[in-house]
Amino acid sequence: MWTVPNLITLFRVVLIPVFVLVYFMDWKWAHEAGAFIFWLAAITDWFDGYLARKLDQNTPFGAFLDPVADKLIVAAALLMITHSYATLWITLPAIVLLVREIYISALREWMGSQGLRDEVKVSFIGKAKTTAQMLALIGLLSGLETFMGFPIYWVSLGYILLYIAAVLSLWSMVVYTSAAWKHLAGKA
Repeated sequence: MWTVPNLITLFRVVLIPVFVLVYFMDWKWAHEAGAFIFWLAAITDWFDGYLARKLDQNTPFGAFLDPVADKLIVAAALLMITHSYATLWITLPAIVLLVREIYISALREWMGSQGLRDEVKVSFIGKAKTTAQMLALIGLLSGLETFMGFPIYWVSLGYILLYIAAVLSLWSMVVYTSAAWKHLAGKA
């Protein structure tokens, strides 16, 4: 159970309260530091999966904890940006993303209980959604439009990527539901 990938995943879980605390600190670079911690957590998600495959250290504990860690930190980040921006234009796509995470988790759990989890495994659309979502959250959390006097437009890009992630979320919900529909409808 205490493999390197699992320890990295646990590190990601430990980063969640650190991320939230730092983001809401009352100092000038709090949002940027929080965005950096979120970025670090996102990188560890890729890294623990890579190491689990490379070192052949896949475990049931890791298979359980990895998606939980991902959903926890993304949910925290979505709640934080809805609070920080307090606008319908952030809240709507954030709700779509949260609803999708809960829906797909429940769908995968049910399909797994039926021995059919492979029919709703992660697809390219899901991976594209995750990439857009993570980049959007980093940009929106950072609040940066300039860096050292140079325009970088992180927040503007974050808005765009958040909407792309929301659209991909809806699309992936349709794809996953279609793949599972015959089983959900009791026709399989």
